[in-house]
Amino acid sequence: MPNPYGSGLDKNAANYVPLTPLTFIERSAYVYPQRLAVIHGQRRYTWAETYVRSRRLASALSRRGIGVGDTVAVMLNNTPEMFEAHFGVPVTGAVLNTMNTRLDAETIAFMLNHGEAKVLIADREYSPMVKRALGQLGRQIILIDVDDPEYDGPGERLSDLEYEAFLAGGDPHYAWQNPSDEWNAISLNYTSGTTGNPKGVVYHHRGAYLNAVSNIVSWGMPPHSVYLWTLPMFHCNGWCFPWTMAANAGTNVCLRRIDAKLVLDAIREHKVSHYCGAPIVHSLLVNASAEWRAGINHKVSALVAAAPPPAAVIEGMENIGFDITHVYGLTETYGPAAVCAKQIDWDQLSIDQRTERNGRQGVRYHLQEGITVMDTLTMQPVPWDGETIGEIMFRGNIVMKGYLKNPQASEESFSGGWYHTGDLAVMQPDGYVKIKDRSKDVIISGGENISSVEIEDTLYRHPAVMAVAVVATPDPKWGEVPCAFVETKEGVTTTAGELALFCRERMAHFKVPKKFIFEALPKTSTGKIQKFVLRQRAKSVAALE
Repeated sequence: MPNPYGSGLDKNAANYVPLTPLTFIERSAYVYPQRLAVIHGQRRYTWAETYVRSRRLASALSRRGIGVGDTVAVMLNNTPEMFEAHFGVPVTGAVLNTMNTRLDAETIAFMLNHGEAKVLIADREYSPMVKRALGQLGRQIILIDVDDPEYDGPGERLSDLEYEAFLAGGDPHYAWQNPSDEWNAISLNYTSGTTGNPKGVVYHHRGAYLNAVSNIVSWGMPPHSVYLWTLPMFHCNGWCFPWTMAANAGTNVCLRRIDAKLVLDAIREHKVSHYCGAPIVHSLLVNASAEWRAGINHKVSALVAAAPPPAAVIEGMENIGFDITHVYGLTETYGPAAVCAKQIDWDQLSIDQRTERNGRQGVRYHLQEGITVMDTLTMQPVPWDGETIGEIMFRGNIVMKGYLKNPQASEESFSGGWYHTGDLAVMQPDGYVKIKDRSKDVIISGGENISSVEIEDTLYRHPAVMAVAVVATPDPKWGEVPCAFVETKEGVTTTAGELALFCRERMAHFKVPKKFIFEALPKTSTGKIQKFVLRQRAKSVAALE
């Protein structure tokens, strides 16, 4: 028999509209026009004003010929201009490319050319690097300078176009156009490129919409939250939080740079309720003086993401009264796409036990379809035994469209109908994912697989350790052995012997690092430790011995 629901019930303008996060700012400006949307130093913008500024930006770009399929790159800090770009650029049909402010000129030039950017909006602070990058392009590009009143450091104007003047030339009543297809690209984010040129990860409107909503639902954010921008907006579009905060009709507190005192001062002054960051950001707050934290008596919720956060950080945040939730994801999954959803019975556990539970990568975000751990070769799920190692894989709407101009890499990453993360993990008996290591970070010593994460987690519990990273170093007998790079807390010292003994008391002896190197650890702009740099350093040290 024919399906009675299969005909005469078609999509039309009344019952179907493509999903896009651009509708969120339109709604907040309509419903809460006078609510505070953005705080940056002395500047304050309501949702109505932020909406108008975004429309002016869209209009001004359109008058310059920017439209569907074009790329607009930005080199900006966490400032109002960056927030506005997340709406004003894609509403023209163009794609927003937020660029890492710590990259070198050669890499920036590659990204601008690979993404075919027609416009670059850049903060004056980065003018030396931008100037060098533009010199390598071999073509003309529209450059718009941002001169943030909160910045008084070095840098120069490189263009006749200044952002505020550019906005002034735009129409405040510019027609807010949503995409005709939710599969259209909304943003372009480049991977780190540690083993070759960076890959361009393309997001679509549907995924950005769904992850923005998932941030609210999976984190349990109340309406009108006050969100502090400790996470760079250039990183996975700030985990989609510019769009999340527009949906939440909350307040964005901008911050140009991360400093423990600045962060704590902002939390106190603005009654910040939420913020995000890598473990190093939370570690800075845990280790800040009690004097700096004084007066923060309200609830502060934080998301932490890395693979994985040290147990000491999770425990430390709880000790100072911050409610921390662990999320997991990658650039290719719009930032977080899994959450360590808390169970009420965990409240009855000891702090060590709660820390272990909360340190896992967890379960899928509400609007992601699946996360699992599979055998990479057979594509079969591993047993839920907490021991069998496989690869974490994602499936769903919160997965990238693919890699720009790189169909082979896209096909490989989607092999078998799942996105392959490259992270090795086990599935716990309760169905929660627990990372063991990145596939490239596993240390194979004498035929034994050693998890660098396990060693790091142990060392983070030592009272002298501020940051640590464990990598493989060549060894004539065992092939390779663990080497620990350690950054100690200010004013505190320790020795290799002391740390080795600390590890031997807590793990199998063959896992204990054979070498400890004390020095500042190289980190990315998002606070992640650059292990690829340390691997080369470990090899160089071994070659000299």
